Amino acid sequence: MKISVPLVNGMLADEYGKYAPANSMLADHPIKSFPIKISDAPTTTKNFAIVFVDYDSVPVCGFTWIHWLAANIPTTMTTIPANASRELSDKFVQGNNSNAGSLVNGNPAISSGYVGPQPPDKTHHYTLKVYALDEQLPLENRYWLNDFIHTAKDHILAQAKFDIPSRA
Repeated sequence: MKISVPLVNGMLADEYGKYAPANSMLADHPIKSFPIKISDAPTTTKNFAIVFVDYDSVPVCGFTWIHWLAANIPTTMTTIPANASRELSDKFVQGNNSNAGSLVNGNPAISSGYVGPQPPDKTHHYTLKVYALDEQLPLENRYWLNDFIHTAKDHILAQAKFDIPSRA
């Protein structure tokens, strides 16, 4: 399985991160998700799931920052369009991001679905993983990453990873 995300000069386009225009921001956070193209998934795939995290956040905040969790994405969506997190939210379930954590005290309007990169110190390299799954997972909106890990455990047919740099 392969995945791709369009980059601009090797970086995530500004409209999906820290330098997004005002109409793509909510509570001072970027909320317009980037497009993803999925190819060569196993023919037995029933749906896809997304995990988008920032391991470079550990020295800044002490933990891996979760930016987007989505599951039960239909196999007909091999091209996930820009802003799918907001505009197509009825097509799949989305989990909590790190703004939902009790250590962060984030705004509930941005605690689930996509919230874009805002690296405070230097360019961060974000990790996008897309999973091909053999069944629909018993997850509901606002699930946690650990819920996905446990329920997907025996259902992953394939996975692909794409590193996405975003500028500070």
